[in-house]
Amino acid sequence: MYGTDGPGGLASSSNQMDDLEHFGDVGSLDDNVESFLSSHHDDGDGRDIFAALKRSPTEHNLEPSKGFTFNEAGCNRTSTNKVVCCHFSSDGKILASAGHEKKAILWNMETLQTESTPEDHSLIITDIRFRPNSMQLATSSFDRTVRLWNAAEPSYCLNTFTGHSSQVTSIDFHPKKTDLLCSCDGTGEIRLWNVSQYSCSRVSKGGSAQVRFQSRIGRLLAAASENVVTIFDVETDTKTLSLQNHAKEVISVCWDNNGEFLASVSQDSVKVWSLVSGECIH
Repeated sequence: MYGTDGPGGLASSSNQMDDLEHFGDVGSLDDNVESFLSSHHDDGDGRDIFAALKRSPTEHNLEPSKGFTFNEAGCNRTSTNKVVCCHFSSDGKILASAGHEKKAILWNMETLQTESTPEDHSLIITDIRFRPNSMQLATSSFDRTVRLWNAAEPSYCLNTFTGHSSQVTSIDFHPKKTDLLCSCDGTGEIRLWNVSQYSCSRVSKGGSAQVRFQSRIGRLLAAASENVVTIFDVETDTKTLSLQNHAKEVISVCWDNNGEFLASVSQDSVKVWSLVSGECIH
């Protein structure tokens, strides 16, 4: 999603940053999307995906269903800037979104009214996550920081966590130990933070694209880097599994509600893994 610059790293060239900052700013959105995908996916996969996405709803409805179908419930915009990430609060009452606007937008799901944090981040926001059963949320950014906010009073930042030497690409809160926040950066560094004490409690290696704690239990952590997903034991910081069946870079991972299965998404496929056997089952 962000591009690589050698093993496990984010592209650090000015050209890549320029692509991320200015993509879609000039000309039609379709032209910019097509141009971006053609320049970053030489094998044509990007063009094929975009061609499917930009077809009209009627064209999509003519195709045979392969499982789930979705209908748009509504569309609301606060700006023309690109949205990179979003997350619901535990009670479902607030949706937080963020991206190139460098601030978090907080949507009241009953009224669709919005509030926003200040533009304290100096570069785009890469991930946004609510603290479980709390109004607090965290944001990560290409500016190498993680910031903590209170959705009930978003006008100021509660704390800025620093220490990463590269762009922070992903964050996640532990589902049970809710003062534990995990982050990863473009060099593959993973940090665990205590958000109550505003301190870093552990530094390790293994994730450069995304980190996600095991649902409900939180005993395991999935970390994606290049075409591999590594499963860590959170308590011992040891690797328990290495899921290596993707041909292309993994950009996203997602646990099932019981924490027994993990889905991983790459540029060419989606795979479902059993955490019992460590095998790809679908």
